[in-house]
Amino acid sequence: MKFTTPQTLKGIAELLNVAFVGNPDFPVLGMNEIHVVEKGDIVFVDHPKYYEKALQSKATTVLINKEVECPAGKSLLISDDPFRDFNTLTKHFNPFIAATASISTSALIGENTVIQPNVFIGNNVKIGKNCVIHSNVSIYDNCIIGDNVTIHANSVLGSDGFYYKNRPEGFDKLISGGSVVLEDYVDLGASCTIDRGVTGNTTIGEGSKLDNQVHVGHDTLIGKKCLIAAQTGIAGCTVIEDEVTIWGQVGIISGLHIEKGTVIMAQTGVTKSLKKGTYYGTPVKEYRQTLRESVYLSQVTRPSKK
Repeated sequence: MKFTTPQTLKGIAELLNVAFVGNPDFPVLGMNEIHVVEKGDIVFVDHPKYYEKALQSKATTVLINKEVECPAGKSLLISDDPFRDFNTLTKHFNPFIAATASISTSALIGENTVIQPNVFIGNNVKIGKNCVIHSNVSIYDNCIIGDNVTIHANSVLGSDGFYYKNRPEGFDKLISGGSVVLEDYVDLGASCTIDRGVTGNTTIGEGSKLDNQVHVGHDTLIGKKCLIAAQTGIAGCTVIEDEVTIWGQVGIISGLHIEKGTVIMAQTGVTKSLKKGTYYGTPVKEYRQTLRESVYLSQVTRPSKK
């Protein structure tokens, strides 16, 4: 998430009421999670296991809960609770603005696009040409939809990411400040839910087709010409390359990478990144291997003839 105007290290430190290490005028251009940070971004880290990863990332300002040596060319913000302060930044630079109409006056809708009754379209949404948005669809603030997109009834774009910190008093939510991008010729079935990114975008690539009741978690990137069947759940921060086929009731855990052209058979539980191939089962295995094992087991467990 980029800031509307560039900020300074001192200005951010004063906003958070924290100490800083570095030039007071050090430029701060945005904020992002570790997997999408760029030069000029703030990243937060609150666990020793990830200190080095954050300090050596592309981020040039690190919001951290320990005084450490500052890498060359970077700056630090020293906080007793980086998670809390990251939320403070999100609320300050991307505050929630309540809707005043079913279709926001700031939404941009392309020519020949059909909006059916009872659709909600939030602030700063962009919808391209020749789209069809069916009844009871909700499109939250800042979502971007390309041309020739179809979204069926009751689908939701831009709901919050499922991201919490477990504190003694209960679960503390990491506020989502990102968005959803649907590229051209994407089709969404009925009752799909596409969570927005925490700081970046959840993206569904050109020509991809999602069946009914598919869930896509925050910051996930789905490539071009993918087919995803009903009741599939994809957790956050997953990368699915082009032309992947995912059949019904597949579950994919967070942070995985699935290569181009992969096929995942129905009811598979994907717990590791996958090279190109065909897969089935829980834990996930190469499909032919699973078939061979099934044949072998049927043979060794077959009752002997008397």
